[in-house]
Amino acid sequence: MNQLNLFPSRTVAWYMARMFLSRTLAVLFMLVLVLQTLDLLSESGKVLAYPGNGNAEIWRYVGLRTPQIIARFLPFSVLLGTIITLSTLNQNSEIVSLKAAGLSAHQVLAPLIVAALGVAAVSFIFNERIVTRATATLAQWEDVDFGPIPIDRGDRTNVWVRDADDLIRVGQVRGRGDAAVLNDITVYERGNGSLRTLLNVPRAVRDGAGWRGDNATRFDVDSGTSTRLGRVRFAEGVRPDQFALATVNADGMSFMGLSEAIDDLDAAGRPTAALEGGLWHKLSGPLSSILMPLLGAVAAFGIARSGKLFVRAVIGMALGFAYFVADNFALAMGNLGAYPPFLAAWAPFLLFLLIGEAVLIRTEE
Repeated sequence: MNQLNLFPSRTVAWYMARMFLSRTLAVLFMLVLVLQTLDLLSESGKVLAYPGNGNAEIWRYVGLRTPQIIARFLPFSVLLGTIITLSTLNQNSEIVSLKAAGLSAHQVLAPLIVAALGVAAVSFIFNERIVTRATATLAQWEDVDFGPIPIDRGDRTNVWVRDADDLIRVGQVRGRGDAAVLNDITVYERGNGSLRTLLNVPRAVRDGAGWRGDNATRFDVDSGTSTRLGRVRFAEGVRPDQFALATVNADGMSFMGLSEAIDDLDAAGRPTAALEGGLWHKLSGPLSSILMPLLGAVAAFGIARSGKLFVRAVIGMALGFAYFVADNFALAMGNLGAYPPFLAAWAPFLLFLLIGEAVLIRTEE
């Protein structure tokens, strides 16, 4: 058969893809059922602890938590679905027949990889449309101890903004746009990399391109003296939307929404490395499904009756688990600033892509 044709037989390709998808969905269903039950056992007490909560709130929690579990364990389900599919084909000597017909290892795996690509696309859309909304809502609900979620009127607390070399801390921001009111403001005025003075303003409103406040005082760090200034203008060029930025939850925002939030935070002078890693992981996370057929391919080849099929399946699972560990480790290092955001999100994917290809070529090609 032509070694350059990934699908020499359309019938065989559909047969393998259907088998792979059915087993992946079956594994995912069982995992979600078990994990959701365990999670509900640990969290139901907290949900019911709020006065008035009952069965409706329990089912609401299940509806919000289930999408998170699906998104997290879908790549793992793809790995197990791959191993089960390939082990079954190997045990029934179907892999041997395919290779005897002239198919290479990559041609045997091609239907699974293409099906996994479809799973990755569905996973991305599912994350964007459902998981992010469920995560944001559940986070808000947990913040109020599973009570009524208050209406977000735009109030923010403990907001930090950078203005050139100066840092501005606002205790509370009320309102939006030019109607925003700042309360409990401290401006850390710096020069040559060191703190010079602290400007304290109880309340400030928008005034042209800057902000105006009364009853201000300035503390001089070098002399240790405090001076009353009365009315002052400060933060020229700092926009109201920079003060309206709240703590951004990468898991609770869509790809485009998170990208815009990162741009706003960067303009406000706030660190964005961890969020940039989360942004790239919104792409690399779903695409990890494509790796699973490659990492689990070790279970497809070798003679089943040699007694090593189980060992091969365990090796495939070990490679998949190693990827998940490396992925979480890289994201943690990215959040700490030890890895660049792009590297934290993509390095494990590229590394295990090379490992999977090396193992496959070394052993079968």
